[in-house]
Amino acid sequence: MFKPTEKIWHNGKLINWEDATIHVMSHVVHYGSSVFEGIRCYSTPAGPSIFRAREHARRLVDSAKIYRMDLKYTVDQLVDGMCELIRANKMDSCYLRPVVIRGYGNPGVLGLSNPIESYIACWDWGKYLGEEGLSTGIDVCVSSWTRIAPNTLPAMAKAGANDMNSQLIRM
Repeated sequence: MFKPTEKIWHNGKLINWEDATIHVMSHVVHYGSSVFEGIRCYSTPAGPSIFRAREHARRLVDSAKIYRMDLKYTVDQLVDGMCELIRANKMDSCYLRPVVIRGYGNPGVLGLSNPIESYIACWDWGKYLGEEGLSTGIDVCVSSWTRIAPNTLPAMAKAGANDMNSQLIRM
C-alpha cells in the first residue's frame, strides 16, 4: 500500500483523494476501457520538474483518439492540471498517473455513449525497482508470454486492456 495524497484532478477540478470513485458497473471495470500514462516528476533546484510532460500528455490524447474517447482536454490543459495537482499536494517529486476512462452508462461492449472521465493522481513513489534493486541487482527471466501483436489491439496506445498482457509477463 502507498500513502495517498490529499487531492486528485478530476475533469478539470481538484477533488479529495477519497472522493475519486467509480461505480462497479462502469464500462472500464468490465471491458478495460481506459487509457493512461505514468510520468515521473523530479525534485530539482528550480522546483518540481515533470519528465517530458507534453510528450506524455500528447500520447494520452492520441491513445484516447485511437479508442474514440472524446477527451475534453488539450495537451496544455493536461500539463496545467499536472502542475496544479503537484502544487496542491505540495510535492517536490512524485509519480503522476493521468487516466481516462469510460464511465457508468451502457453496460454493453460498445461503450461509445458512456461518459468519459478524466483523472490525474500523484503520489510519492520511490525507485521503480527499489533501492535494493539498485544496490544488489535484480533477477530477470524470459517470459513465455509475448507482447500483443499490433494487428490484434493497437499496441501503440497506452490502454488499460493492453496492460493485462504486461501483468502476465511480469507474473
